[in-house]
Amino acid sequence: MSMNDCRLSSNINKNRYRDVCPYDETRVRINAPSGDYINASFVNMEIPSSGIVNRYIAAQGPLPHTSGDFWHMVWEQLSTTIVMLTTTIERGRVKCHQYWPRVYESHDYGRLQISCIRERETPNCCYREFSIKDKTTKEERRVTQMQYTAWPDHGVPDDPKHFIEFVDEVRRARVGSVDPIVVHCSAGIGRTGVLILMETAACLVEANEPVYPLDIVRTMRDQRAMLIQTPPPRVCHQSPKV
Repeated sequence: MSMNDCRLSSNINKNRYRDVCPYDETRVRINAPSGDYINASFVNMEIPSSGIVNRYIAAQGPLPHTSGDFWHMVWEQLSTTIVMLTTTIERGRVKCHQYWPRVYESHDYGRLQISCIRERETPNCCYREFSIKDKTTKEERRVTQMQYTAWPDHGVPDDPKHFIEFVDEVRRARVGSVDPIVVHCSAGIGRTGVLILMETAACLVEANEPVYPLDIVRTMRDQRAMLIQTPPPRVCHQSPKV
């Protein structure tokens, strides 16, 4: 599949990494003053015989100048859950811009006003609740951000058991909603891909379907290139569900 849109002169600076681009066919299109491009892809994972299709938006970590685009995407796609699998700085390098306001503070991105109304930290995670308000229509929604903080880039989670429990939390957050969950790390391919793989495998086991990790990865990569750059990490093999 082609990757032409990401290389247009108007879009190049919206990519965090030069070699990580969405397919033209599956990229998310937004309605924003800066144009319709954002480095994010629709990834739909079907669970055979169950009628379930888990919908994701796999995205790169926002840059300072794409944070507004990110929130417009969340709003337009009716997403109520953001899963963040990186910290903002790792090993002295910026991995993701802090695209959200501090707790009890607000920030405007065009017509959208983002307010952080609650924050709770655990040893491995941080949970934030946001109010997103369209200042034009006065419509307001709630969005939850679930940030897993114990997974170094190019490594594995500090405690695989805790990450498996986190995946279960993501599954519970999905219950009752057909709208996509937004998942991002830094590039939107490594840790992001592992979470999608893990949730898909757990759903297959629950549906009494066989789990073939390489087939899952191929299906994922048909929708966003390079999802999971290395063989499934140790956490996958330690899960009792895979």
